Amino acid sequence: MSVAQVEPRAKKRSLVLDAFTPYRIVVLGDAMGRALERAYRSEGVSISEWRVLAVIAQSDALAARDVVSRTPMDKMTVSRAIASLEKKAFARRAVSPKDRRVNMISLTPSGRALFDRIAALALAYEEELLASLTPDEWACLDRALLKLARKAEGVVVDDA
Repeated sequence: MSVAQVEPRAKKRSLVLDAFTPYRIVVLGDAMGRALERAYRSEGVSISEWRVLAVIAQSDALAARDVVSRTPMDKMTVSRAIASLEKKAFARRAVSPKDRRVNMISLTPSGRALFDRIAALALAYEEELLASLTPDEWACLDRALLKLARKAEGVVVDDA
């Protein structure tokens, strides 16, 4: 479905930025990101390095293209983050046993320890945020976020 198909309903409203859901989600995400950034910075990693570290930590090893597909970052940002994590000895590359053209990225023991430290802080932060919601509110928010994410993938904004 394109935005053009829902246009008549949208024309009845005027855009009030502070009430515009996409804007509110971005503002909330930005506020949460800034709060968590202190934890990353205190450990000497950037947000993009943390995202890459967290994605790699979910598997034994991943190809760089798989890291790109699991983050909201472009190939170049992921590539720079991987290179930086390698330089800091938090990640390493190894040729894939299945395809010699592919390098697999994995965490070093110090990378795993770094992930564990930051993850503990991130989970504590999430717990503190969620403490402001009842269990039912959290479950509702979780379902709503999943629905919105799925729907956002299929909505096309066009200017025609």
